[in-house]
Amino acid sequence: MADWLVKSEPTVYSIDDLARDRIELWDGVRNYQARNYLQQMQVGDRVFVYHSNAKPPGLAGLAEVVETNVVDPTQFDPTSPDYDPKATPDKPRWYTVKLGYVATFANLVPLDILKATFTPDEFVLVRRGNRLSVLPIEEAIASRLLALTTLRKET
Repeated sequence: MADWLVKSEPTVYSIDDLARDRIELWDGVRNYQARNYLQQMQVGDRVFVYHSNAKPPGLAGLAEVVETNVVDPTQFDPTSPDYDPKATPDKPRWYTVKLGYVATFANLVPLDILKATFTPDEFVLVRRGNRLSVLPIEEAIASRLLALTTLRKET
């Protein structure tokens, strides 16, 4: 089992939305490195959900990968902000995963706490200028992240 972090703006899609929906396609990723990370995910991998562009930003909860190597349908939709005119159903460019809800943290773990806990060499999320929306997390870092949290809901 591997550990990952995905970022989402809570006004677009939050951990509470995932709790309501139970399973969701993690669509709209348009960075090749992030897409490649999505393609490395395996069913059962643990995923930390991070709320970006929030006040404060921080870790909000946990999900797990429930389906892999899914073609992102938004690339074919000309009305979508994630439309890619170079993508075709015969040659899709963007792949993603489906995530299943696991838990919401009782309290958001804010970025300030993460920066005080981890060095930029340990945890890429706290590096200045890190903009990737999907990141791998080493097992030791994932354990330390979990130690900072309290789970509110589990399924």
